[in-house]
Amino acid sequence: MELPEVFRDNPTATKVVGGLVVATAGIVVYRLLTKRNAKQQKDYPKDTVILHQIGRGPYAPSMTPFAVKLETYLRMAKIPYKNEHDVKRSSKGKFPWMEYNGLSVADSAFCIAYLNKARGLDLNAKLTASQRGAAVAFQRLVEDSLYWAMVIQRWLHEVSADFTKMSLRVPFPSFSLWFFIKPALRKALWSQGMGRHSREEVLEIARKDLTAIADFIGQKKFLMGDEPCETDCAVFGQLSQLYWHCPVQTIGKIFKEEFPTLVAYCERMKSTFWPDWDDCITHGATKKATK
Repeated sequence: MELPEVFRDNPTATKVVGGLVVATAGIVVYRLLTKRNAKQQKDYPKDTVILHQIGRGPYAPSMTPFAVKLETYLRMAKIPYKNEHDVKRSSKGKFPWMEYNGLSVADSAFCIAYLNKARGLDLNAKLTASQRGAAVAFQRLVEDSLYWAMVIQRWLHEVSADFTKMSLRVPFPSFSLWFFIKPALRKALWSQGMGRHSREEVLEIARKDLTAIADFIGQKKFLMGDEPCETDCAVFGQLSQLYWHCPVQTIGKIFKEEFPTLVAYCERMKSTFWPDWDDCITHGATKKATK
């Protein structure tokens, strides 16, 4: 069958059509996987959190900081949980989310709030009123500022071959990263505001955020003192991506070379709550995580 005239000797048009075909196939595959997972009804044990998240990350347990945050909280609070690594999204269309005694809860912050109430927990109970206020402020800093600086650097400014390889460990078609995820992130970053800044301006924002956290921690073991609190889960979740999952050209290099206090903090959180860390990562996609 001969190609229509518009495509003859027109590689650009051919690439566009090829991209559309691949994108359409990706949508079909994703929907089939989602429907298959939706049909698999399971009987989960009572009072056990079923944590839905995408597959394990190469050097940290997840490539999303919010999954690291929520799973670290479950470990800190000693709540029984079971991971479901799938592509089934929450009611809000995101990961991670949880099921608990038949109830679905979306968004890591609301998952934690629900479990605190349901199980009568308060991991910030020993904090003073001023410390509680500072904890909220630092959580907003890492999740509403530093997070977006990390996202734009990792996915748009510093995409390397090695990073592309480890990104493709997520359990959906690899080409969807470039046909769906990257354009969606670009749009979200523009709407949020971080995407309107230059690369140098984004790095300056990140550096100031990291300086504030490092100065506040100082000689303390954790964010608020010698004992970890709930907010450490959120801070560690975000910093884990800068330390283990960012390309080394700029933002990852800045973190490791300029903020030894935060590097040591990440290592303390890892050793305290993740003794099985090596079983929960894919080691740069060289093997499958066992947990």
